Amino acid sequence: MEDFVAGWIGGASSVLVGHPMDTVKTRLQAGTGYRNTVDCILTMFKKEGVTGFFKGMSFPLASIAVYSSVVFGVFSNTQKFLIQYRYGESSESSSLSDLFLASMVSGVISVGLGGPVDLIKIRLQMQTEPFHKEDLHSKPRPKDLWNRPMYQGPIHCMTSIVQKEGLLGLYRGANAMLLRDVPGYCLYFIPYAIINEWITPDNNTTCSPYSVCLAGGIAGAISWGTATPMDVVKSRLQADGVYCNKYKGVMDCISQSCQKEGYKVFFKGFTMNTVRGFPMSAAMFLGYELSLEILKGDQTVTNP
Repeated sequence: MEDFVAGWIGGASSVLVGHPMDTVKTRLQAGTGYRNTVDCILTMFKKEGVTGFFKGMSFPLASIAVYSSVVFGVFSNTQKFLIQYRYGESSESSSLSDLFLASMVSGVISVGLGGPVDLIKIRLQMQTEPFHKEDLHSKPRPKDLWNRPMYQGPIHCMTSIVQKEGLLGLYRGANAMLLRDVPGYCLYFIPYAIINEWITPDNNTTCSPYSVCLAGGIAGAISWGTATPMDVVKSRLQADGVYCNKYKGVMDCISQSCQKEGYKVFFKGFTMNTVRGFPMSAAMFLGYELSLEILKGDQTVTNP
């Protein structure tokens, strides 16, 4: 239970730190008219002010904390199960194969819980993008509604999607998310465990904030950087449907994006993904480890 509570606190910490950069990343990947990261930031600031960077944050703050709680809880408990199954003792340390299997299980679970959360977050982040009436695939909208937000908030966004597309509509882009998160979590938890163990002194029985932040930040940068190509596809599939429906699925999105913008399109937001991955993951792991240490009291904390 402590792992789930600590995961909740870590998730909330990561949202507070990383959401502004996440908004920029989403606009770069699924939006139009931005030359680069700096241009996107300046354009957003001029048009929407500081609040534009926090658009759609209320729902992730309330839900991603729960989502992270489950992911970290599943990861830690899967590790414990594998250790007990292999060795019959919970005191043994995890092997690389244990970390790999636990990471894969976490990745699968993350899609089931995080798919709807990510979809609503991206829809809210993207709804200020201009409506292009010349788009032949666009749904008809009156002129006076072109510059109005499609959704009034996260609840309205969710109910609108369910009404138009059914419950399965909440899992738009889930296949791309699965292809992103299963390897992504392997490159998240495994580097963290290895780096944290490497830089933590042997006689240190409690987590060092410095070690946790450094290891978590590096792991986050690696994970999000390598996940960028599939993250682009996922973001486009999930943003699709705010005003129009362009893509039929993962392969169609890859094909259309490549034909129109070339292979470089799959690295849109790479810099922002990598940069934001460091502070987000550092905050995530620090919140998790410190909370776990407090919750377990004098017990020794096992790094994930």
